[in-house]
Amino acid sequence: MSGLWSTILEAGSWTIIIYMLSANLIYLGMFLVAGPKINREKKLNRLEQIEEMMINKDTYPVSVLVPAYNEEAGVSSTVQSLLSLNYPQFEVIVVNDGSTDLTSEKLIEPFQMAPIELATRSYFKTGKLKKAYQSKLYPNLFLIEKENGGKADALNAGINFSHYPYFAAIDGDSVLEKDALLKTVKPIIDSGGKVTATGGTVRIANGCKINNGVIEKVQLPKRSLEIMQIIEYFRSFLIGRLGFSRANILLIISGAFGVFEKSRVIKVGGYNPDTVGEDMELIVRIHRSIKDEKSDQRIEYIQDPVCWTEAPSTIASLRTQRIRWQRGLAETIWIHRKMLFNPKYKGIGMFSMPYFLFFELLSALFEVMGYAIIISGLLFSVVDTEIIVVMLLVMILYGSLLSSLAVLLEEWTYHKYPERKSIVVLFIYALTETFWYRILMNFWRVQGIIVAITKKSVWGDMERQGVFSKEEGI
Repeated sequence: MSGLWSTILEAGSWTIIIYMLSANLIYLGMFLVAGPKINREKKLNRLEQIEEMMINKDTYPVSVLVPAYNEEAGVSSTVQSLLSLNYPQFEVIVVNDGSTDLTSEKLIEPFQMAPIELATRSYFKTGKLKKAYQSKLYPNLFLIEKENGGKADALNAGINFSHYPYFAAIDGDSVLEKDALLKTVKPIIDSGGKVTATGGTVRIANGCKINNGVIEKVQLPKRSLEIMQIIEYFRSFLIGRLGFSRANILLIISGAFGVFEKSRVIKVGGYNPDTVGEDMELIVRIHRSIKDEKSDQRIEYIQDPVCWTEAPSTIASLRTQRIRWQRGLAETIWIHRKMLFNPKYKGIGMFSMPYFLFFELLSALFEVMGYAIIISGLLFSVVDTEIIVVMLLVMILYGSLLSSLAVLLEEWTYHKYPERKSIVVLFIYALTETFWYRILMNFWRVQGIIVAITKKSVWGDMERQGVFSKEEGI
């Protein structure tokens, strides 16, 4: 019996090793695809590229939508940063989604918001709207108050109220760099409308020095959890998304910041309030619509624009966030399961969807099984030591070494962290990822799969450290 059990474990071990080597190869492949693009962008004069957009009549006006639920800690800074954007014509619409804190009060008095008649279109059904305000100081700033219906519902309400042909969605705990909107809209203008949605890079603001909604000094936070999330974002945005974008098979535009053609979003039915992964689900639905129509429109990721956001700073809030993300991923794949391995959807159906199913959703299961095999092998000697060593090396390659590569890539390209000490700290932390951070993530991601299957509600509130409220002048 023990011999049979040992054979089963060894077979499982080699399956996991092959699986993780495959994941490594795919990630390295995406890096090779993204590398030349990053190298070209690095040599370009980005300022010169966007200056003429400020006076170009073809620069589309944009509605900036800010869904806000209990965002009293950071919503004022978010709005302040948006109002100072370099962009010729835009409006900011904050949608207070039934907050129970002082989200509205944080805007009404400082920005002199006065009640206006509530007049909206009805592209989508949403929770009941209560009041609307317009700023006396900034006529392009609006506040809508509505009953709580979730982020998707709030965004749909914002689209109903918006006046312009393109909209940007940004989280209420985020701030944009001044030129971020210009850079994100540029591919849409350059393509003559062939690009229907774009997303920019999101970075973590925890630890940075912030003043009046502007990141004045980029520096690292002190908490290990926050530092590891910075590395995780490097890896996700610099390697993963750019590689997918180059092949027009990008499935995610971060909910923290993206720009969309309003008519396309209306055509596909808006944000889906029945999933907690509304940002990814919308992108998959847009891809599906484009392919069904045999349209040549594209969805692109732009690596330069930066949106700074507040990351969870406690174990509890990070766990809640990751369970929700995993549940959203599982729900999106299930909703659009007919696209899986369907040649009609080309790269989306034959590569992106299977990749997200096997390497983003199910990888946590494989890695947790790997932990169990390693521990049982060490304790009970039921698996050869050589196999355990190989498995450990593959896990380190997949977790720590790829993240270290992402840190070096960040330093080579954008160099956002000016202090050399910060890069050294990030690199050292990246090397430790496999041994603690990834283990936490994998167990939470497995919980996310269970929650998706059981349909248990775990949205929860993310505890805000309030990185933007600690700034000077607020």
